[in-house]
Amino acid sequence: MTTHSTARFHVVLPTRSPAPAGLPAFVTDVRPVLADPAGRTAVAADLSGWAGALVPFDPDGQESLTVAAGALRRTRHLRVVAEFHPAVATPVYAAKLSASLQRFAAGRLGWRLAVDLDPAVARAQGDFLTGAARFARADEFLTVARGVWGGGSPLDFKRAFYEVVKGGFGGPLSSSPFPEVHLSGTSPDALELSRRHADVHVFSAGDDLTALIPELPGLRYGVHLSSIDAADEYAALGVTEFFLQTEDVYHLGEHVKERALDR
Repeated sequence: MTTHSTARFHVVLPTRSPAPAGLPAFVTDVRPVLADPAGRTAVAADLSGWAGALVPFDPDGQESLTVAAGALRRTRHLRVVAEFHPAVATPVYAAKLSASLQRFAAGRLGWRLAVDLDPAVARAQGDFLTGAARFARADEFLTVARGVWGGGSPLDFKRAFYEVVKGGFGGPLSSSPFPEVHLSGTSPDALELSRRHADVHVFSAGDDLTALIPELPGLRYGVHLSSIDAADEYAALGVTEFFLQTEDVYHLGEHVKERALDR
């Protein structure tokens, strides 16, 4: 885990598609399909200088790893982070799915774990863990995922949430880089999870970064922004990863490139 001084901007991709137009059966619609707004946004970001894209966890939207796969397929340089809930799959399956994507996408996939969900949202996903147990499971999830990915000795693992006997990937799956891990949160449990596993800790705009960043030495730091104008303020605190949601991808991308040239 290393620190970087160069600012990198990431567009937050849409996770929902418009419903198809209700046309009479005898009408043939020859217009381009508009069912992939995330893919179109990713292509625009790739062409206009963005460093990356985030597919957020959206319980009522499309599945983030699937959307990330589509975005990776349509782009050449963009790094794509998929945010998902640890209960979505076993860590072995999530790792194997992601190792396959890494091979197809030249190592451009990242992970963000959505650990601290609203209890009602978590229960709707079939997850009834609460409190510190959510972070303990996330710790095991990432430990197992890295363990089976490593390509070394078979993994034997048994703790509270997962058990694996002689698990692991051989080549070529194990040859791809493990996804860059993004985590978030400000609770003691969240900070400890990041110290153990994160490459990037992502803050919200209202968090007290002056107090929190010293708690996370050696990581890169990110923040969600509503406007690029606030980037300099956070960059002065050591933030290098900026996440913005915008419909004007090309224009803001050109602004991002101009800022990079100015520096």
